[in-house]
Amino acid sequence: MDRALYEELKKITPEEEKLLRGKPEVDRELYTSEDTGGEIRMVEARRLLDSGKLIEVRKHTRFVHFPKHTHDYVEMIYMCSGATRQRINGHDVTLEAGELLLLNQQAEQEILPAGADDVAVNFIILPEFFDQVLRMMADEPNALREFVVNCLRSDAGGAGYMHFRVADVLPVQNLVENLIWTLHNRQPNKRSTNQITMGLLFLQLMNHMDRMETDAVGEQQLVLSVLRYVEEHYRDGELSELAQILHYDLSWLSREIRRQTGRTYTELLQEKRLNQAAYLLTHTSMSVLDVGLAVGYENQSYFHRIFQKQYQVTPRKYRLEKMEEKNGGGE
Repeated sequence: MDRALYEELKKITPEEEKLLRGKPEVDRELYTSEDTGGEIRMVEARRLLDSGKLIEVRKHTRFVHFPKHTHDYVEMIYMCSGATRQRINGHDVTLEAGELLLLNQQAEQEILPAGADDVAVNFIILPEFFDQVLRMMADEPNALREFVVNCLRSDAGGAGYMHFRVADVLPVQNLVENLIWTLHNRQPNKRSTNQITMGLLFLQLMNHMDRMETDAVGEQQLVLSVLRYVEEHYRDGELSELAQILHYDLSWLSREIRRQTGRTYTELLQEKRLNQAAYLLTHTSMSVLDVGLAVGYENQSYFHRIFQKQYQVTPRKYRLEKMEEKNGGGE
């Protein structure tokens, strides 16, 4: 992280000064308007966000124990240095430097006191901020996209949190730092920029789902495992291999995937392959033949047929149309 930005984030805030001078308890009025006898049951976005804003960054308050609470917003925590120990939905989570933690609105969180060198930032995000992010993420099911979709629902079902161990993934670190800098310095008229940056961040995280830990259980965990496998092995992944990895009967797993996702394993795989093919056609100079091979289709006639069925144009025509759009030909 940029040294000047880090030194700014490391400074003792007025809230922390009060904690160091007096009784180390959370100031309830900073976080909630509920009259709960001193407890914080839910941290409210309206206490932390300026009117009209969809996202804000706030340094995590150190030197104090945050008792169990939920949020009426989506939270993303980035650990700049040191570590924080938390308990989320009954799971002990240690967030180390460079790691990211996503929590939905229903996640119950408790945070142990952090020290002076344990610098973290909290992103306070209203669900509607993710509209642009979802448009940037492909339509095929994947674990991270499902998490975001669940955050947009009123019941916020599914996994309560996702913990990404991505400290050594440079693109992730750069995108997070860009978000922190823009929000911390209150750059004007940056909503679209922040939404696009967040979308790029999530696209990067989708490439590292093997580094993600979650509290999903039962059926939720099965769906996440299937989607993670498809994300990582879309080129040559086999349902039989997945069944062996998960220690399930092949026929039973096939039925469960259809029941829980509304798609067969083959349909999930095909959606991922075609979306990846569309991306390669748009963002690389690879030949159509090489694109088909890269996403797992050795039979080029079959690749052309299913691509045209999905996008209503041939792969070559799709590329030309996207090039025209980039060059302003569609205006």
